[in-house]
Amino acid sequence: MTELRFPEGFVWGAATAAYQIEGAAREDGRGESIWDTFSRTPGRVFQGHTGDVACDHYHRYAEDVALMAELGLRAYRFSVAWPRIRPDGTGPVDPRGLDFYDRLVDALLARGIDPFVTLYHWDLPQALEDRGGWTARETAEHFADHALAVHQRLGDRVRTWTTLNEPWCSAYLGYGNGVHAPGRRDAGAAFRAVHHLLLGHGLAARALRAAGAEAVGITLNLADVRPADGGSAADAAAVRLVDGLQNRIFLGPLTGAGYPDDVLAHLSRIVEPDFLRDGDEKLIAAPLDLLGINYYSPTYVAGRAGGAGNSAYPGTAGSVEFLPPVGPLTDTGWMIEPAGLTRLLERVAADHPGLPLFITENGGAFPDRDIDGTGRVTDTDRIAYLDGHLRAAHDALSRGVDLRGYLVWSLLDNFEWAEGYRKRFGIVHVDYLTQRRTPKESARWYQEVISRNGL
Repeated sequence: MTELRFPEGFVWGAATAAYQIEGAAREDGRGESIWDTFSRTPGRVFQGHTGDVACDHYHRYAEDVALMAELGLRAYRFSVAWPRIRPDGTGPVDPRGLDFYDRLVDALLARGIDPFVTLYHWDLPQALEDRGGWTARETAEHFADHALAVHQRLGDRVRTWTTLNEPWCSAYLGYGNGVHAPGRRDAGAAFRAVHHLLLGHGLAARALRAAGAEAVGITLNLADVRPADGGSAADAAAVRLVDGLQNRIFLGPLTGAGYPDDVLAHLSRIVEPDFLRDGDEKLIAAPLDLLGINYYSPTYVAGRAGGAGNSAYPGTAGSVEFLPPVGPLTDTGWMIEPAGLTRLLERVAADHPGLPLFITENGGAFPDRDIDGTGRVTDTDRIAYLDGHLRAAHDALSRGVDLRGYLVWSLLDNFEWAEGYRKRFGIVHVDYLTQRRTPKESARWYQEVISRNGL
């Protein structure tokens, strides 16, 4: 196929998250998170799996960094576990938790790998959840303190900071339909969480910038929302509603436009918006140096009277039908449509010119079909998925999108939230019994992509 080259300086990397890989759940003073509680609650996670051990990255980080260097990664996005820093969410900082990330950052820099720090990837300290979690305004204020504590230790070496990972998941899946921690099912709580997550971002971003952080951003799981049939007014209304709940409710406040009027009207039918205070939108709209976009699959909807809706999108029941995925699917049943990534990048670039973009997660769960006697792990489906999406990213670049980098999800097979360990997203195979790491064929393919800066 035609050879494609990415721009000079394009950042190639991989991403992980603390609870999914670190393990050491009760070591060195780490407090309990909502995911500890959730995963230890019967019936919440597949077969009772927990992140207590996960990939044991807490003890094996040096081996993992060496593997990153072998693959040629230029950047590594990881998250900092809030309960390791302040076990109860507030209180004194535990230096042992910061010591771990200190060692990790030094190991990365020694190998020429740029650390991208995510300050929150869903592991809220349980003590804060007991006081209301993200439905409480004080959590946003404590998050800013957390961000500042981490920066004070790592800020002399870390250039790129993202505050939150996928606040849509934290709010709607954690507080709306309960499939993620903390497992609440309350549409009103979901909207309160959305606002306080965004407020936490704004407060943390301002604190980081005042402390001298070089680049500050946020990561959103934006969706390319498409009409099922493409022509009817009902379908267009369904697209607008779902796009508002998925995309515009975050992008508007973050970029200074505030909450869209139609989104405010929708949420006001579900919850009294007494949590919105004068000046909040100004706080949320802290200047962004980058926007991380996580993309996996498009969303197709239709406007239908009596539509089932989706509990992850409060207020869609009765008017919206979410269409089942078609065509090739990942092992999680997600539709594979690389063109959706191109459309999404173009849309964000057009709506928010001048905002540098990163693909901070992209990947798919696929079975490892063949582990032969040589130790080779074959995952051709994953290679095809990544190849298609990198070509889609290149299409966006060729159309003028300011895309600065691509971080594959995920470096390692890991604890995949409510799916436990049964779905494998990694380009590196992890034997959970022995903790042996084996680069898959996709890892070697990605290594080659990085080495030639293209396809």
